[in-house]
Amino acid sequence: MIRKCLFPAAGYGTRFLPATKSMPKEMLPLVNKPLIQYGVEEALAAGINGMAIVTGRGKRAIEDHFDISYELEHQIAGTSKEAALKDIRHLINVCTFSYTRQVEMKGLGHAILTGETLIGNEPFAVLLADDYCVTESGEDPVLLQMVKLYQKYRCSIVAIEEVPHDETSKYGVIGGVEEAPGVYRVRQMVEKPDPADAPSNLAIIGRYILTPDIFDILRVTPPGRNGELQITDALMTQATYGRVLGFKFKGRRFDCGSVEGFIDATNYAYQHIYKRK
Repeated sequence: MIRKCLFPAAGYGTRFLPATKSMPKEMLPLVNKPLIQYGVEEALAAGINGMAIVTGRGKRAIEDHFDISYELEHQIAGTSKEAALKDIRHLINVCTFSYTRQVEMKGLGHAILTGETLIGNEPFAVLLADDYCVTESGEDPVLLQMVKLYQKYRCSIVAIEEVPHDETSKYGVIGGVEEAPGVYRVRQMVEKPDPADAPSNLAIIGRYILTPDIFDILRVTPPGRNGELQITDALMTQATYGRVLGFKFKGRRFDCGSVEGFIDATNYAYQHIYKRK
């Protein structure tokens, strides 16, 4: 039912300068695999094989990564190093990658609207690669949890987690009514509210399932906080005439958009993934 996943990947990654001066932040590696590859693998595990990537200037490395490097593969053919390309070769073989450019950085809502040409008129997932999500052995990956929820409710869904009240100004925050364990009907949605104004401490993280009418809403949504087109404003409009759900997912999120979160994620990946191979 969900065939495509949109990856907004046009941001500058200024918190990682100078490393991101010429390298996309989405290509920062957790041990030996770039962030965006973990995201693509999560989408594929959710049954999605259409990867739609919104890029910008200086993001060529993303396209090159999800393509065959004939010279490199020729050089390592027949050696033990071939095994290191097994995962990326699989993604290239089973996924379709399409790209468009966000010419101006006008917020997440604008990035999603820019991706309309890649998505068309169908429900789709959105995955922010700098939110690295992991689950316990035997549990569904986060995006698969959300796809299964969509199959039941057929509406837009945002992944949420509890954050300290004094950190609500870093996130979009929802307020709502819990309709089922961990599933909230959204009544309020505020972008980066001061703690005193936050409707709750349930923060939106970088996983969404969106219905295609979100594009029409985004087209008429005025600029919001910081003069940017905010997806939270469009979702709040959607919630007023329909239904938007907040889903408290099972798993753990690392904020790889921050240096501290990136280091924590790297340590986790090294201990739980790399060393166990």
